[in-house]
Amino acid sequence: MAIDYSALYPVMVMVVFAAALPAIHAVAKSSRVLAGVSLVGIFVTMALELMYIVSGEYPAAIGGASVELLRLDVFAALFALVFLAVAFYVVLASARYVEKDRHQAEYFSLILLATAGMMVVAMAVDLITLFAGLEVASISSFALTAFRKKDKRGAEAGAKYYVIGGLSSAIALYGISLLYGITGTTNIAGINTVLAGMGSELDIALLLAIGLLIAGFGFKVALVPFHMWAPDVYEGAPDPIAGLLAAGSKKMGMVLLFKVFLVGLIAIKADWQLLAGVLAVLTMTVGNVIAVQQTNIKRMLAYSSVGQAGYMIIALAVATPYAVEGSIFHIITHAFMKGGAFMIVAALAYVALGENIANYKGLAKRAPFLAISMTLLLFALAGIPPLSGFVSKFVLFSAAIDASQIADQNWMFWLAIAAILNSALSLYYYVRVIKYMYVDEGSTKDRIKVPWSMTAAVAICVIATIVIGVWPDPVIDVCEQAARALFAG
Repeated sequence: MAIDYSALYPVMVMVVFAAALPAIHAVAKSSRVLAGVSLVGIFVTMALELMYIVSGEYPAAIGGASVELLRLDVFAALFALVFLAVAFYVVLASARYVEKDRHQAEYFSLILLATAGMMVVAMAVDLITLFAGLEVASISSFALTAFRKKDKRGAEAGAKYYVIGGLSSAIALYGISLLYGITGTTNIAGINTVLAGMGSELDIALLLAIGLLIAGFGFKVALVPFHMWAPDVYEGAPDPIAGLLAAGSKKMGMVLLFKVFLVGLIAIKADWQLLAGVLAVLTMTVGNVIAVQQTNIKRMLAYSSVGQAGYMIIALAVATPYAVEGSIFHIITHAFMKGGAFMIVAALAYVALGENIANYKGLAKRAPFLAISMTLLLFALAGIPPLSGFVSKFVLFSAAIDASQIADQNWMFWLAIAAILNSALSLYYYVRVIKYMYVDEGSTKDRIKVPWSMTAAVAICVIATIVIGVWPDPVIDVCEQAARALFAG
C-alpha cells in the first residue's frame, strides 16, 4: 500500500526553500533577497498549517495503524505555527544583521532547517521520528550559535552548546532505548498501553529511563539543574539566534516533554508527578533569583527564560488537559514576549549599543519606539494586565489551583503560590530596565536609527502581545483543542 506523505508537505516546503537558498545566493548576493525568499517559504508553510486548523481537516497520518510515525493534528499544526512565527520575525530581523557575512545563504537555510526539525517533533508519535526531528533542529541550532566564527564568545557558546547538546541527546537516547527494551515498542501511545498493564510495581530500569529522559530533555528546556549552559549560549550567540533559541528551541523541548510524559508515561504519572512539581519550583525560583543579579541584558533574559520554563512545566506536574491548555497558551505568548525582547537587543546591537543594562539609560529619548516596545514586552513577561502574559499565566496558575481540590494533590496549591510569588519577583528586574530607559539620563541623547526590518520584527511581537492579551478567546479555544488532541494520543 502506497504511503500518503501529504502530512509532510509543510515540512517539505521548508526543506525545499532551505535547499534553494545557496543556489539563489550564487545569483543574487544580497541578504535582503535571501531573507525575502525565506519569508516567502515561511509564509507559504504558515498558510498551509493555518488552513488545516481553520478547516479542521488534516491529512492522514504517515505510516499505518501499527507503525504510525507522524501525525498532523491540531496540536502539531498549532506548534508548527508557533515555530514558523518565531522563524518569520527572526529572519526579518536578520535581513540586515548578516548583510556583510559571506555565508548569508547558509545562515537562512539553517534557520529554515531548524524550524523544519521542530515541526517534525510536533508531529512525531514515535520516539524514533521524535529523536530524528530533535537532531535536525539541534544540529542546525549548534551551527547558528557559532555563526560568528571570529567572535570568541560566539565560538565558546557554539562549543558549549554542541558538547552539552550532544550529551543531552545521548542521555535522552539511552532513556529511549530503555523504554523500548521494557515495552517492546517505540510508539509513544503504545508505550503507555504496555505500562498501564504492568501493574504498580515498577522496574528499576523504568525508573532509570524516566530519570534519563528528564535529564536529557531537561537540558533542552534548561530546567534546573540542567540550565547552566543557557546564559552562556544566549550571550555568545548572534542576537536574532538567541531569540530563536529562547522562543523556538525551548518550545520544542516542551513538546518533547509533553509527548513523552503526558502521552507515553501518563499511566505511571504518580511516580514522576511530584518530581515535576519540584523541578518546576526549583526552575522558576533559581531562574528569577539569578536574573536579579545580572548586569548583561542577554544573560538577564536568559535566566528569565529559565524561570519561564518553570512556569510551563507546571502542566507536567498537574497533568490535566486544562493545565496543558494553559501551558500551550503561555508558550505562545512567551514566543512573542521573549522573542520580541531579543529582537530589540539585536536592533540595538546593530547600532553598536552595548549589551550592559546600564547602556539602556536614556533609551526612551534616543529610540522611543524600541523603549516603549521593550516596556510592554517586559511588563507582559511579568504578567501585568491587560497584556498576553497576564492572561496565559492566569490560565496556567489557575489550573494548578483547580487540580489542588482533588484529594492527595493539595501540594499543587502551593505550586501555584510559588509561581505567583516568582512572577512578583521577576517584576523587580524587569522594572529596573524600564527605569534605566525612562528615568536615568544616558551619556548621549543622539537619536538611534535601526533598519526597518528590525523595527518590523519588533512590531510584530508587540502587536501580538497586545492583541492576544486583549482578545485571547480564539487562541485559548485552539489551545484547548490542542490539549485534547495531545491526551487523545
